Order: sequence, then C-alpha cells, then structure tokens
Amino acid sequence: MSTTNDPLHGLTLQAILTDLVEHYGWDGLAQRIDIRCFKSDPSIKSSLTFLRKTPWAREKVEALYLKRRR
Repeated sequence: MSTTNDPLHGLTLQAILTDLVEHYGWDGLAQRIDIRCFKSDPSIKSSLTFLRKTPWAREKVEALYLKRRR
C-alpha cells in the first residue's frame, strides 16, 4: 500500500472552494485571486464550472488553500 504526499489528496475542489469562501468571503477571495467568477455574481456552482475548465485558476485556488492550511 502506498501513501501519498499530496496534501490535497481526498479533497474535492468543492470542499476546497467552500472552505476558502467561508474563511475569506467572496470579496476576500477575489482580492487574493483575480478571477471574474469570484467578483461578478459569485457562486460555488459557477466558480466550480470555471475552475474545472481552467487549470491555472484551479492551481491558484489550491495554492491559496494550502497556504491557509499551513
């Protein structure tokens, strides 16, 4: 059995995004990551759709989550 060193292992993008929104709020998230889906009528659903199609944006969200968790 192998163990993983990935700190995001087992976490869904939805769980990560929900945690960040609860901590920073949409405004705080938009200040930290300049993405329109966080600024204009933000929702978890619309943001997830965007992030799943946009690797660079997803990487920024994951990096912010890891930074917050340290």
